[in-house]
Amino acid sequence: MGLGVLQHFTIEPADLETTKNWYCDVLGLEVGDRPPLNFPGYWLYSGGEATVHLLGPRQPREGMTVRPAGVKMDNTGRLDHIAFAATGYKAMSERLKAKGLKFRENIVPRTNAAQIFLHDPDGVGVELNFPAGEHAG
Repeated sequence: MGLGVLQHFTIEPADLETTKNWYCDVLGLEVGDRPPLNFPGYWLYSGGEATVHLLGPRQPREGMTVRPAGVKMDNTGRLDHIAFAATGYKAMSERLKAKGLKFRENIVPRTNAAQIFLHDPDGVGVELNFPAGEHAG
């Protein structure tokens, strides 16, 4: 028995459209094909893969917790952040600045890889990992 790569993560946002727009406008994900489920939502694609699933309002089923509509959660439990491999460090940094978004930059010791950390509208931490040397020049 073994596991493969992480297929997707799911967010139950306080505002479905705002969160969808943030992931598309800020990070460049694309809305893509989603099965005809019985509740609203989006599957957002990165590199041809449905990486981010967004859940809209839905009715609870047995054994399922549904957050009340419009309630922004203070945290995501023990989840600290999600991470994406990325390219175009300078362009992304400039894009975030132009949008007035707060973010933190970091260079990983020894590997010299560049990172950008920020939060989505629901407070979910997002890490962007860029190849070594992209932050220079």
